[in-house]
Amino acid sequence: MQAEDMESSMESPNLEFEYGDSDTITAELSELYSYTEDPEFALNRDYFEEDFRSHARGRRWTTLTVDEQRAYVMRLLDALEVTDRDKRLKVARAILYLAQGVFDECDTEVDVLHWSRHNIFLLYDMGIFTALLELLSMEIDNSQACSSAVRKPAISLADSTELRVLLSIMYLMVETIRVQTEDDRPEWRAAREAFKNELGSPLYNGEPFALLLFTMVTKFCSMNAPHFPMKKVLLLLWKTVLFTLGGFEELQQMKVRARERLSLPPLPEDSIKVVRAMRAASPPASAMELIEQQQQQKRGRRSRRPLVKQDSLDTYNERDPFKNDDPRDEEEDPEDTDSGIEGEVDPLDRDVIIQPPPPPPPLRPTTERVNFPKGLPWAPKVREKDIEHFLETSRNKFIGFTLGNDTETLVGLPRPIHESVKTLKQHKYVSVSEIQIKKEEELLQCPLSLGEEEVEETPAEILYVGMLPNLSQYVIALLKLLLAAAPTSKAKTDSINILADVLPEEMPITVLQSMKLGIDVNRHKEIIVKAISALLLLLLKHLKLNHIYQFEIVSQHLVFANCIPLILKFFNQNIMSYISAKNSICVLDFPHCVVHEMPELTAESLEAGDNNQFCWRNLFSCINLLRILNKLTKWKHSRTMMLVVFKSAPILKRALKVKQAMMQLYVLKLLKIQTKYLGRQWRKSNMKTMSAIYQKVRHRLNDDWAYGNDIDARPWDFQAEECALRESIEKFNSRRYDKNKNGDFAPVDNCLQSVLGQHVELPEDFHYSYEMWLEREVFSQPIQWEGLLQNP
Repeated sequence: MQAEDMESSMESPNLEFEYGDSDTITAELSELYSYTEDPEFALNRDYFEEDFRSHARGRRWTTLTVDEQRAYVMRLLDALEVTDRDKRLKVARAILYLAQGVFDECDTEVDVLHWSRHNIFLLYDMGIFTALLELLSMEIDNSQACSSAVRKPAISLADSTELRVLLSIMYLMVETIRVQTEDDRPEWRAAREAFKNELGSPLYNGEPFALLLFTMVTKFCSMNAPHFPMKKVLLLLWKTVLFTLGGFEELQQMKVRARERLSLPPLPEDSIKVVRAMRAASPPASAMELIEQQQQQKRGRRSRRPLVKQDSLDTYNERDPFKNDDPRDEEEDPEDTDSGIEGEVDPLDRDVIIQPPPPPPPLRPTTERVNFPKGLPWAPKVREKDIEHFLETSRNKFIGFTLGNDTETLVGLPRPIHESVKTLKQHKYVSVSEIQIKKEEELLQCPLSLGEEEVEETPAEILYVGMLPNLSQYVIALLKLLLAAAPTSKAKTDSINILADVLPEEMPITVLQSMKLGIDVNRHKEIIVKAISALLLLLLKHLKLNHIYQFEIVSQHLVFANCIPLILKFFNQNIMSYISAKNSICVLDFPHCVVHEMPELTAESLEAGDNNQFCWRNLFSCINLLRILNKLTKWKHSRTMMLVVFKSAPILKRALKVKQAMMQLYVLKLLKIQTKYLGRQWRKSNMKTMSAIYQKVRHRLNDDWAYGNDIDARPWDFQAEECALRESIEKFNSRRYDKNKNGDFAPVDNCLQSVLGQHVELPEDFHYSYEMWLEREVFSQPIQWEGLLQNP
């Protein structure tokens, strides 16, 4: 594995990867189907043609007018309501064939996608989605199917047939309608908005559609429904949340609008554009490379350079006479080479060491060799707390007392402090979250004078309200699935079986079939990781913008369910081989497999895979998981210490081997927040990583990240920090969502006439027993009237 690491680091090229909400529409549609489902494409076509032939008599779907197509869809819709389960399944398969683009009548993949899009908008217009939803609810509540699946020793593809067909049609509808194209008709754009609002609002049993899918996830993870096709459920859940709440670019626009509403200054830059413009850095060397490099140094070095003491900074620009002895030393960083295994060497430097010594370069001015960055990518930021802390320490030092949170009074402070405060205030950044926290504190302090808070019914708000009662179950279920799908997880007997919807009824008998199933299983797991990582990141980002405490409660549930060690465990593998994994068989991908003749599969064609240098979904998953880890640990001292305790630094450093700017940025952010706790020796032997952090990560002007001088002042009390946060979250939730608990401030009616005059609903059988009740509760109870008159 170390040898593989070394090879990959030596050769790792820059990855031309563009991060986005999702992959291309073709890739996203192909990932819906497992390779074991391939025979079902023909089955769908046969059921459609059998029914269509009796209706259209020799004509083709693509030649019908729109009105004729509508009439046929209406006929299918009526047939969906039959009681016979098998007949319903045949009709559902015919609808799925339409949604798949009537591929038997198409010659190219483009035609399939065109007709799929046309048919799906037609199906939506005819109300197919609502009919499918009723059938899906019936299948979820089908206790007979659940109990028979629980008793089965091995569950296969056949146990989830109905569910897979229904979920496939729904996924095709959500994904196709979600994606905008330039040639969309005006009525399609209107349909997109209507569908988006429909999915996001509580129209289905009083809750948004996503909650039904969350319920399926928890039911599956509690082992009550092991036959649920989890991959399809998770993909549909992710795409539903992405469609209803919005993707990353929409989030950026929502953040800009939220800042405008709160009269905050605009964002210093568009983070999406900044990240896209970044370039990847050379990865640090692995331990094997460093040992190899040291051996090369010992073999190739003719003479040791004597130690030279630098007397003063004035001699810095003079050429060092000893450097002529060995030109290779000119390229070395002494802080990297003296650190043994822990050090790092740039690949360019390493190449120079391994090759035979070149002739001495001609003398040139030192300034040519120093490459300064043209400009840092991010504008620096300062928080209000940072300015307060800076002024507190300055006043203590120069005056001897402090003024609390006063950031305006600078009396008695020297001129340089005035300049520093001015610079800090220039870069001061107030986030939407800070405003929300302040407002929440005010609402808790003055509940009567400030009155009821007006909460905007955004899709994120509706989803949060629906998720709140069972939030911890949803989070734990998603993390269980993520653990089961992680490549580093060992197969355990008690872990959940996520392969129910990929294993065929008859297990493979030939080597070729086994190879194909092996690729299919790995691909299946990768897609599950992709869907869960993207879903969790979207939820965290949207809830943070909607209200900081909604984000914090989801974060806390994730932390308490061991999300931090789980993500670190995921990265504790050869990450280069995971990102360049070829777990796909191009000829079996939809829509290629339904348009072209299927070639005979051989071991070579299975191993060939695609020609890409990386797997899009795996790189996407890695970046998502790193972003989630960043969200959980940012500004949380106790969680940062968890990264240190779980020894995340070497794991994260290995992830820097992937030469992709966005992934490197999030790894460097995670290293930056824990640098001060890793010790001086670590910082000294990882100067190239420190330099990369300086170049790529945003600067906080007062942050002491590179030195760690204030460690003693911050004791690690994990429980106190998390408990204080939990208390704030509970106060927020009870104030906003628990209407019953607000009884302290509810007006009390103490007028005898109005209380006795109220109409009280009595049970139906009250008049049978009211005389007995009066006798027992009123007449037989002795009342001490004198006692009532006396003062208590």
